[in-house]
Amino acid sequence: MKSLNSNSNIPNSKLEDEKSLKEELLIPILMADQVMKMAQEAKSSKLECHELATKVEILCESLRCVVRAVEANHKSLNDIPIRRMVREVSKNVEKTFTLVRRCKKQGGIGVLKHMLTMRCNGDFRKVCNLLESSNGDMLWLLNIFESKGTDLSIPPIACNDPILALVWTYIYTLQLGNPSDRAEAATELGSIAKINVRNKFIIMEEGGVLPLLKVLKDSSFPECQIAASNALVNIVSDDDDQQRIVRFLISNLAVPAIVQALSDGVFRVRVSVANLVSAMADQDLLAREEFILANVTKPLVSLLSIDNVIDARNGIHSLVLNMSEVGYDGSICREREADQSPELRNDVKVSCAKALWKLSKGCLLACKKITETKGLLCLAKIIESASDKLKLNCLMAVMEIAAVAESNAALRRNAFRSTAPAAKEVLDKLLKVVREESDSKFLIPAIKSIGSLAKNFPGKVPHVIGPLISHLRNRDLNVAREIVVALEKFVCDDNYNRVDHSKIILELDGIPKLMRWLQVNDHQQVHGLKLLCYLAINVGNSKVLEQEHVLISLEKFAHSVLAQNPDLKELFGKAIDHLTLFQPGVHYYRQPLGL
Repeated sequence: MKSLNSNSNIPNSKLEDEKSLKEELLIPILMADQVMKMAQEAKSSKLECHELATKVEILCESLRCVVRAVEANHKSLNDIPIRRMVREVSKNVEKTFTLVRRCKKQGGIGVLKHMLTMRCNGDFRKVCNLLESSNGDMLWLLNIFESKGTDLSIPPIACNDPILALVWTYIYTLQLGNPSDRAEAATELGSIAKINVRNKFIIMEEGGVLPLLKVLKDSSFPECQIAASNALVNIVSDDDDQQRIVRFLISNLAVPAIVQALSDGVFRVRVSVANLVSAMADQDLLAREEFILANVTKPLVSLLSIDNVIDARNGIHSLVLNMSEVGYDGSICREREADQSPELRNDVKVSCAKALWKLSKGCLLACKKITETKGLLCLAKIIESASDKLKLNCLMAVMEIAAVAESNAALRRNAFRSTAPAAKEVLDKLLKVVREESDSKFLIPAIKSIGSLAKNFPGKVPHVIGPLISHLRNRDLNVAREIVVALEKFVCDDNYNRVDHSKIILELDGIPKLMRWLQVNDHQQVHGLKLLCYLAINVGNSKVLEQEHVLISLEKFAHSVLAQNPDLKELFGKAIDHLTLFQPGVHYYRQPLGL
């Protein structure tokens, strides 16, 4: 079949990206005019050509109606489905043109003419169906525009993929509908996104993200903002492949809009927007950095500390004196919502604490900003009296900040120096959790935080190491394991005060407890044995090590551990050699490491 593009009288049907929507709609209209003219010149199958011309004329009128609708709503309409449908219309009109042109040229007599006519009849039926489908698509668009996106019918082009039609409909509702319909459409898009990853990408690729973002920016309708924010949370959450969507949001200036909504919205909006910050930050380091550059810590820390300001006369002077540094907005206390229930205020703080947690994860920029704006002090103040969710989120945020500080000396010195009020408050609250809590979900982040800060402690800190050692008997093996990992950081080669810390562990009966832990945790031997090695190197002349048969234990486990962890050979060898200096006679029974 000869390409339509070879005919100089017919416009090129290839839809190029740089064409405007109006130009793309013009292509099938001009082609349709040519088809109707050529149908009048047909030399065979005249009746069929006339029928095609009639259908093309109907389609052409629908196209012109779409053009008028697009012109009337050009600033708000999502053009992705329109372009897709117009592309299909152009293909179908091109097929019609080719078929009618064949009838114009077709001649012959007898059997040959009969065979050509039979073949053409099948082609006519097929092309008629295509034209009817294209007209159905145009009518669907017109109905959507007229109903402001509330019609849930399915256009022919999407009959094999109904989700596509739903997504298009809800996107148009976001752009054309009233506030109530927009809120419902956003909620429905969020529900569709939760079904599977494919749906999330359909929403993005079909142009649904930007309308949601536009609704989020409109503070006139809080319910719409909440629905849009929740939908975006569902779109960017719960899958490792969502970074693409997060990057798309970032490239379309979503971050400043989100921070603005977090700053200006009513409390209910702030809860959902803070959740969106968490969802995006959880997916991508770039998102964390972009949020920090947009100063998201200002509203987050301000909202997190709303109730602490009231207690200024009761001793939280350090936090209050620094409210100007976090940009505290007094209007937060004059919330525009009638509902300022304790539950809502708690929900705001829970969401903001979670956002700070997700922003801090592996992000030095975020950790610096949070600590510089007294966010760390705010987190610490809340831990003691917070609800379970808020307490956990604050602990997780502190844990992430401490983890970054562990590998960054400047942050560790500035944010966690022993004389800093925030550092004192944080340590006090972490130790209180370790001493008094029994729930592992609180204990583990507190223990990890203390371990990450091990390099900051001076030599004699029994009040820090003691509570850790007590949990070596914890029935939760995960808690005990984290204790071992934390103690290892106190006595490892990187810690300047490792000898003093090792002596404290000995004085607090840490060695017997560690040995008993090793006996019942043989599947977690590596960290416990590493801790033993460091203790042997630092305080190998202690009689306790000999009494607890540390040398024998190290030799016993060396082969199995080193087979899986050959990088520990030097550490084990150094520890065993050091112990033999203080335990005469034992080395005669030693087995060589042999690795």
